[in-house]
Amino acid sequence: MPRVVCDSSILIHLAAIGRISLLRDFFDKLIIPPTVWREVVEEGKGRLGVAEVESAVREEWIRVQPVEADFLLRSLKQDLDDGEAEVIALALELEADLVLIDESEARRKTETFGLKKTGIVGILMRAKFEGKIQALRPELDRLRTEGGFWVDDGLYRRALQAVAEE
Repeated sequence: MPRVVCDSSILIHLAAIGRISLLRDFFDKLIIPPTVWREVVEEGKGRLGVAEVESAVREEWIRVQPVEADFLLRSLKQDLDDGEAEVIALALELEADLVLIDESEARRKTETFGLKKTGIVGILMRAKFEGKIQALRPELDRLRTEGGFWVDDGLYRRALQAVAEE
């Protein structure tokens, strides 16, 4: 079974558009570090994603796992926020097969360490290719409007072209 480590943005924004179930469909199990749990559930009380993540942890398809590599974590925190630093450190520690992360600097760091990554747009593109959603455009539009997620116009167009919607 592949080891997939996930950042909070993916959970929050997929929950905002009612698509968090895609993560379970695609990955069966996810691993999140404690800071992601705190960002989504403890600090997010009353916001999108809380109930879904709490339920997923109870059902054991999301597992919270602490980072052991303190030196690496401290080093990553110099350039990234705590959640992203923990995600990358945990992914390296576990030799993860995939990191689910969106923030630009964090994505560059994953590349530096040779980690495979995808973000929310990639997950939605996969959903389109695999027939789990009918069209990508309405999902991206909802992500922007209802989810409050910023998608660069160039990325928006490239994603639509990749799934033959533009």
